[in-house]
Amino acid sequence: MLALNQPTNNTKRQIVLHVDMDSFFASVEVREHPELKGLPVVVGSDPKGGKGRGVVSTCSYEARKYGIHSAMPVSQAYKLCPDAAFVPVNMKLYAQVSGNVMEIMKGFAEKFQQYSVDEAFLVPVAISNFEEAAIIGLRIKDEILKHERITCSVGVGPNKLVAKVASKFQKPDGLTVIRPEDVQELLYPLDVSKIPGIGGKTTEALKLMGITKVEELANCDVQRLSERFGKMGLWMKQVSQGLDFNEVKEREEAVKSISRSGTFAEDTSDPVKIAGFLELLAESVHRALMRDGFLFKIVTLRVRFEDFSTYSRSKTVSVWTSDIFVIKRVSMQLLAEFIGKQKIRLVGVGVSRLRERDERQTMITEF
Repeated sequence: MLALNQPTNNTKRQIVLHVDMDSFFASVEVREHPELKGLPVVVGSDPKGGKGRGVVSTCSYEARKYGIHSAMPVSQAYKLCPDAAFVPVNMKLYAQVSGNVMEIMKGFAEKFQQYSVDEAFLVPVAISNFEEAAIIGLRIKDEILKHERITCSVGVGPNKLVAKVASKFQKPDGLTVIRPEDVQELLYPLDVSKIPGIGGKTTEALKLMGITKVEELANCDVQRLSERFGKMGLWMKQVSQGLDFNEVKEREEAVKSISRSGTFAEDTSDPVKIAGFLELLAESVHRALMRDGFLFKIVTLRVRFEDFSTYSRSKTVSVWTSDIFVIKRVSMQLLAEFIGKQKIRLVGVGVSRLRERDERQTMITEF
């Protein structure tokens, strides 16, 4: 049986995780300034004694108890809680922490899509059921807390929409799993505004139609919705029933590289275990190469040690190829430098400098 962090060909059932940081900016500020812990913290513009003209970027859960929320005028936030700790936005710091968090998540992902600075979707590597997906969710939460000292909430579902809704269920520091058979039971009682993509104006328009709950939207005649909202009407009918056909993938751009990485369940210095895992990753990279019709010229190895230090090594091969044995041989050669130094927590292999394969061209490896 494959370990949870190994690649697999199992595509019969898609399981998606949505990871959402809890009150991200405010949590980072509390981490940097422990004296703020437990206090209402508002990140945004200077309130200037209630006369400030900016807005709230985000706030801690303690501040939300006073009715403060993101995008609220900072002057209003000051009136609601003048004793709150108002701190300026430090986007450089947040971007750095975001990058660290995303790297942690990528170590568990077969497919990965960063959705914003503080949330991402991923399809975990080598899982076959929702129980295993929940374990991956817990491991991601533990890794982020251990290395970045902030919490996140994870939603697990059969598609991106359901996973995103699920991640909001038990905030902060929550984990919610919604299986296909439970989707309608959990979605139907929600207000329509809880569905990602249905904003304030659409919510008001639906309200005028007598629709305030997801179940009412799901039972509404699609023709009526289409007459009022056009193509969006059909989309709302689908999402109200928990249907979402969007795949987890990075933003559309020219493919520059193909890579796979995985985190060991426990840090290891066992060369046989590491090499075996790297071989599985190489096979996953090769499958993607063949599927997309690419040849490569560069093989790259990535290693992360137990102290979280990360290193990359690359080698250019002599000819354009898609040969799996070249990927395996070169990545193993590059791995030799790191074996025996300290325990390894993550390895990755990738290929780059890609070009499309001419289908009329026969590779030497095919003879």
